[in-house]
Amino acid sequence: MIVALLNQKGGVGKTTLALHLAGEWARRGQRVTVIDADPQGSALDWSQQRARESLPRLFGVIGLARDTLHREAPELARNVHHIVIDGPPRVAGLMRSALLAADIILIPVQPSPFDGWGSAEMLALLSEARVYRSHLVARFVLNRCGARTVIARETALTLADHDPPLLASKVGQRVAFADAAQSGRLVWEAHATIAAREITALASEVGRLAR
Repeated sequence: MIVALLNQKGGVGKTTLALHLAGEWARRGQRVTVIDADPQGSALDWSQQRARESLPRLFGVIGLARDTLHREAPELARNVHHIVIDGPPRVAGLMRSALLAADIILIPVQPSPFDGWGSAEMLALLSEARVYRSHLVARFVLNRCGARTVIARETALTLADHDPPLLASKVGQRVAFADAAQSGRLVWEAHATIAAREITALASEVGRLAR
């Protein structure tokens, strides 16, 4: 399964979700590789920090910010259970290549009208990709979300009848994600129980999409 975290708007948490999904699947005994397709290389930086902290390797992280991603990712997928692509912001060529490579597209959005408006260009690229890959699965993911806030509820209601639809699993706005990332860790390694449960639920729901 190749899962791509994509949104042309920056700062929506693509890297955080990509690394935590990979870590959750690795924790379940599955072989996972993260492809860092963002020229900023945040996932690679996290991996290097993990090595500096002498923490065990959970999954591979490779840099592949090239328009040939759609040809190279399926080859890499032959040797693992899952490929997770951490997509770039506002690089249309790379975005198209990731869309053509993936089986499942996850579009992280924060509970904000600006994120909804900013996703329009992403959805146009998704429609373009579906001309060639009609069975491409896509879902919105509500991320950095205060579950009890009015704007979070309104965003969820707005996306409920949207195409693509919204995943039931949501990930909260939690300091634990930033704290863990600074040391190359994941939230379950930092004993952030609530955040870890949210990631577990998200990984399980995404896994069911592939069946």
